[in-house]
Amino acid sequence: MAAPKAVTSRVRAVRTSKRADKSSPASTVNFMERLPSEILIKILSYLDASALFSLSHVNKLFYQLANDNALWNKIYMAKFGKNKKRKPKCQDELLLKMATVEVKDQAAGYWKWLHFKTVAACDMNKWKRHLGLISCHTGLPSQTERVLRNLHITWELTVSDKSRRESTYEPSWSQFCETSVTLCWSGGGCMPNYQQISTLQLHGVRRIALNCPSLKKPGWRSLMATVEVQALTESAQVVGQDTLVVLKRLQPGVIIGIWRDQCSVAFVMFTLHFHRLLERSIQGSSLCPDVEPLIKPPSDDIDPEYGLHGYQLHIVLHSTVCEIMSGSFSQLFCRRTQICDGLIQLTAINRTILSQHTPLSGRITLPWRCEALQGTVENCCIMSLTLLDEFKKPFWCVSSPVSMELEKTSISYDYDGEHFLIHYQDSDGQMKMKLVWMKDQKQFVLIGLVVYVTVAKVNKHFSRDY
Repeated sequence: MAAPKAVTSRVRAVRTSKRADKSSPASTVNFMERLPSEILIKILSYLDASALFSLSHVNKLFYQLANDNALWNKIYMAKFGKNKKRKPKCQDELLLKMATVEVKDQAAGYWKWLHFKTVAACDMNKWKRHLGLISCHTGLPSQTERVLRNLHITWELTVSDKSRRESTYEPSWSQFCETSVTLCWSGGGCMPNYQQISTLQLHGVRRIALNCPSLKKPGWRSLMATVEVQALTESAQVVGQDTLVVLKRLQPGVIIGIWRDQCSVAFVMFTLHFHRLLERSIQGSSLCPDVEPLIKPPSDDIDPEYGLHGYQLHIVLHSTVCEIMSGSFSQLFCRRTQICDGLIQLTAINRTILSQHTPLSGRITLPWRCEALQGTVENCCIMSLTLLDEFKKPFWCVSSPVSMELEKTSISYDYDGEHFLIHYQDSDGQMKMKLVWMKDQKQFVLIGLVVYVTVAKVNKHFSRDY
């Protein structure tokens, strides 16, 4: 006798739901949660580091289980232990050995942290030798970008408002240049208004490569810069603007783009010089930046002008999309009698020597992009300056957006075009770059380049008393 249609349909529905429960990840998790913790630990002991780390993001129970010291001690010893080539007789015996007082005494997650820390150290040692390849032009490691990428180093921006609420953002885009990297975070309407921002913090983040692309990898944060926006609001310099945004330089290397006639943030841009960028990005803590070790050059009591000669300058002008100019200048010096106003003058390009004048390959502009909008700020670009001492060691390194202004009073008998000046200044020194616009050739010519270093910086570095 055939079953009634209502009963038949109900049986089919039950069978379908059972098959769905067995195949769905949620039902699998619910089933596993009902198992005793000893059995779950046994199951998890067959997972590798990537799978175990991924599982820790399922829920609170699996987070606690996936942090078990015995599991991570096994993974650590298998990869880094002295007897890692010797295979254990059985998994149960190995887990029993690891359940010792020493392993249990450690805080939960200790061996997980130690495993990833050791992996990071091994990767660092692997790529450290590449940092020894120094460019003869810049005096900096020539493989900086390659090492940063292979070590999975990125940067995060933390924005705090006046109510002490914090939000952390990953870069919208980044652009590597010869001696610097430019990072940009788009506002997108999610950042506080410019007038409400209290602090900007830049952290370098070292990620560990794992086979779980959908999850944020484990990593460590190193504080690189803290910008007190409220304290710098009045002194912030406008370095450029177009029809959409106004660019304000809060401090060297940091600009914030604000929508015109509004207080909302379009983007925040940091430019980081390559000098010790790797160390600054990974060796600090989340609260304290890395401190550069003080290495004094050899003293010289015989040379009366020790510390005034043998300098080498490498300077790059670039935008966010291309390089505008790059030049190296060696054997720069300053006579003791030429020290003026607490500054030591190092002339790289003399206005009166035409053979030193250099044409630029592009216009002085700073293109920007922010989500669906983009624009170009005229008479603004990014300068990356590297000054080496006579021992070919970095002496003054800075990367920062700069602006170009028209010099109305400048007169030249060699050029009949308009003259412009790019002037940068901070507590360590100044840079003055003079350019002329050749209307017929439609290009700029660099006719003057002078770097000024403070006497205090020279005295401290060379132990002098100028």
